[in-house]
Amino acid sequence: MEPMTQAKPLSELSRQFVSHFGEMGSRWGINRTVGQIYALLFLSPEPLNADQIAETLEFSRSNVSMGLKELQAWRLVQLRHQPGDRREYFQAPQDVWEIFKRLAEERRRREIEPTQSMLRAAMMEEASSDADRYAQQRMREMHELIDKLMNWFDDVQRLSPETAMQLMGMGSAVTRLLDLKDKITGASRKEARE
Repeated sequence: MEPMTQAKPLSELSRQFVSHFGEMGSRWGINRTVGQIYALLFLSPEPLNADQIAETLEFSRSNVSMGLKELQAWRLVQLRHQPGDRREYFQAPQDVWEIFKRLAEERRRREIEPTQSMLRAAMMEEASSDADRYAQQRMREMHELIDKLMNWFDDVQRLSPETAMQLMGMGSAVTRLLDLKDKITGASRKEARE
């Protein structure tokens, strides 16, 4: 099989997705170019090399190389080799659940864990005033919420993709079930939290 050397032009539908993903990426805290590179790889049925990406998106080769390094650091692209071709090819994982898990894990590692560490350290400080005691109490509440969310996230991460999709599909049915439990036990979820 002859290695693919030229980029295929994007359809209007794909171009819209790539453009939108770049705009959304900048809102999510990643470079617009990185978002567009990822969107192209996500839509591509076969792995692409940096030259193909640069040609398709009309980006400089250096911007593509930097973007691919960032995507590799996020573990959002997989390196592939083509027989008879020394160039590196890149592909987005095929399983969207796996992509979500990687994104969530990286955001947790980069954003949530440092916040948890700071909150733990702040709560261990000796409070020297009522204002500090109040601030520590508020931080404790935030830490407890984040900790519960992360425990829940860990539980969800262990689910099979099929089970996780079923759980998400239940949506408001879970809330109705909890409300029914509260009616049976005579307690409300609001009272239980207080």
